[in-house]
Amino acid sequence: MKQIITDLIPFNLFNPLHLWAIFFVFSLPIQAKTWEISPKNSLKQVIIQANAYDTLLIKKGLYRTGNIIIDKPLTLIGQHYPVLDIQFKNEIFTVTSSDVIIKGIEFRNVGMTSMIDWAAIKVLEASNVQIINNRIRNCYFGIYLSASDHCLVQGNDIEGNPKEEQNTGNGIHAWKCDSILIQRNHTQGHRDGIYFEFVTNSTIQHNDSQGNIRYGLHFMFSHNNGYFYNHFHKNGAGVAVMYTKFVTMKHNVFEQNWGGAAYGLLLKDISDSHIEQNMFKTNTVGVYMEGCSRSVFTKNQFIENGYALRVQANCDDNSLTYNNFRGNTFDVATNGEVVLNRVSHNYWDKYEGYDLNRDGIGDVPFRPVSLYATVIERIPQAMMLLRSFTVSLLDRIEKIIPTLTPEGMKDEKPLLKPLKL
Repeated sequence: MKQIITDLIPFNLFNPLHLWAIFFVFSLPIQAKTWEISPKNSLKQVIIQANAYDTLLIKKGLYRTGNIIIDKPLTLIGQHYPVLDIQFKNEIFTVTSSDVIIKGIEFRNVGMTSMIDWAAIKVLEASNVQIINNRIRNCYFGIYLSASDHCLVQGNDIEGNPKEEQNTGNGIHAWKCDSILIQRNHTQGHRDGIYFEFVTNSTIQHNDSQGNIRYGLHFMFSHNNGYFYNHFHKNGAGVAVMYTKFVTMKHNVFEQNWGGAAYGLLLKDISDSHIEQNMFKTNTVGVYMEGCSRSVFTKNQFIENGYALRVQANCDDNSLTYNNFRGNTFDVATNGEVVLNRVSHNYWDKYEGYDLNRDGIGDVPFRPVSLYATVIERIPQAMMLLRSFTVSLLDRIEKIIPTLTPEGMKDEKPLLKPLKL
């Protein structure tokens, strides 16, 4: 273009057409460069020398490194998982620039400090950062996002060395972020596998979180989020969602979360949320609800839990419909006499009613709160009588003449056959 213009018209600095041609030529992006780095090179020095939007190919090997600040748009790609080991002295990557890609690298041995949350990869006030297919081993925090947006954390394998809760960070930690996607990651051996605080409009999907000290996933003050198709198992507790509204939880599996204070799902002071098509299996408590309002539970499966549901008296206007309850020691327990929630069209394997018109719905209501469960809520020591003849007899009498179980907690239209979910 420049050659054509100057052939036709003598160059004149004051000619608007010539000025436009100069602007066009100098506005073209500079050709990005690809750097190849081996353990003989200083990774930190190459990052300092590289220009914005360059690509760094990091060859296989061991790199003993200090803290590296990435303050420009770069793509860092590991070949056959090169190992970056900081020997417990600091964090490894601190990303302060947008448009950074970190892929295929193994991070090791991030130190622990009570003053700063050191992480293998920390992103500070950045956008469009992608952290993909990395391995993180024995690091205080794995991936840490702070005040960032439109970031992707995908396919990372994060394993910690669990100690006491106060000396262990989170696998994936997000604080004050918006529009982030966390998917297909494995997190194990941390305080919380995934932690959200003040995070909005974000998605957590297809992750596996197991063997964490506290929670597989922990939400705090994080609204308008969704998590789907995740597997939370063998954690101190499965998932905790606290002080949050407008959360969608679908197609997740919560299982084998056992312990004196273990839950598949803990809901505390949440509202206007949707819990659908999840599996709660072999947990001490499938779902524990405290201060939960205007939320919908539908098409979930509660199988072989100690308690399927523990609903505190301060829960109101929730809907429990079209769920399966099978093999639970207690289907529902509550500590209140007045229950302000809707229960209808669920399958209860303990239901012994009849269906004279054969419409698939029981003709008499089912009361899922047993007398024994009510007694245990008031006198926990009574648990020692579990499966005794006396308890069975009292429960039979309570079904015939209800006296202690809450009148409002009953399914008016129980299903005769389990739903195919």
